[in-house]
Amino acid sequence: MAREKELRRSLAVFPIGTVMKLTDLTARQIRYYEDQGLIQPERTAGNRRMYSLNDMDRLLEIKDFLDDGYNIAAIKHEYEEREVRAQQKQAALTDADVRRILHDELLQQGNLVTCVSNYALNFYFWFL
Repeated sequence: MAREKELRRSLAVFPIGTVMKLTDLTARQIRYYEDQGLIQPERTAGNRRMYSLNDMDRLLEIKDFLDDGYNIAAIKHEYEEREVRAQQKQAALTDADVRRILHDELLQQGNLVTCVSNYALNFYFWFL
């Protein structure tokens, strides 16, 4: 269900006019944030920008950052740091998940003891 919700939030269905009304930003501001790499709206076949709910959330967050005194460079840095943390978290979770899944499958199949025993025997015969 969460995956479906995220998919809906990422659908680019809003033209720039709607985004302007909902975020109280000008088209020039929105395009500037795109030029700075802070947002990446999708493009239609006719090269028209289309925005998602996630894009609008980010634009509102950029507004908040600017209101709090951040400059564009600081906002970029904040998003880069978030991306690094997210990648690190994902990598750590992936390793832990793989270990847990492997452990659970071996236990489920009753092979954990056999697997450990075989490893010990192989280790023993390696040094004979």
